[in-house]
Amino acid sequence: MKTTRINKKIADAGITSRRKADKLIEEGRVVVNGKKVTEPGLQVTDKDQVTVDGVLLTKEEPVHILYYKPAGEISAAEDDKKRDTVIDAFHDIDARLYPVGRLDYDTSGLLLVTNDGEFTQHMTHPKFEMKKTYRVKTDGILLRHQQDEMRRGIKLDDGLTAPCDLKVIRDKGGKDMILEITIHEGRNRQVRRMFEHFGLNVTKLTRIRFDFLTLDGLKEGEYRFLKPHEVKKLIANSNK
Repeated sequence: MKTTRINKKIADAGITSRRKADKLIEEGRVVVNGKKVTEPGLQVTDKDQVTVDGVLLTKEEPVHILYYKPAGEISAAEDDKKRDTVIDAFHDIDARLYPVGRLDYDTSGLLLVTNDGEFTQHMTHPKFEMKKTYRVKTDGILLRHQQDEMRRGIKLDDGLTAPCDLKVIRDKGGKDMILEITIHEGRNRQVRRMFEHFGLNVTKLTRIRFDFLTLDGLKEGEYRFLKPHEVKKLIANSNK
């Protein structure tokens, strides 16, 4: 009989990604056939009964959504401070959805939402290097030599950033600036910290592209379902 790693089974049920499933297992929140398990590598079959926080797992049909996140929403399924979350926009969809990665509370733009753990793994794991493009407005000017430094990689508190693509969209005579930056890393507040490194504050930040996907046709707070060929292309691109 075919077996599956327990963390993959949890991800396939739309609970969370495989990496986060490992944490649920380590915290003792997963039970198989009445026994608590703490080993992420445990193999299970379709006959095994698996529960997470007391809820029996059933495999959902995969859902893949492109959401234009407004600023002022938490990139999480729920928030203990009762703030608005990105998942609140999908109350009419009968699936256990969660965001693929995250955008900061004050950041708007393209956010993928799904119940597909395998898809999430491909979109977020650092080894797949999925490119994300942001439009950035700053409160000052990033000088030309600083732009070159940023493109090559700069040293932040958590290490050297990978080389990035950087393009100036508008330079308003010493007052502010609009740029587009493309990165493949996913560190916490990375884009904001890259500009803070040069003494600049980001006054507006919007993710405008994820790999080949854009926000075309959407307004803030709107979403659309990804087409099957888009999902396949994203997976294919992550494997390049």
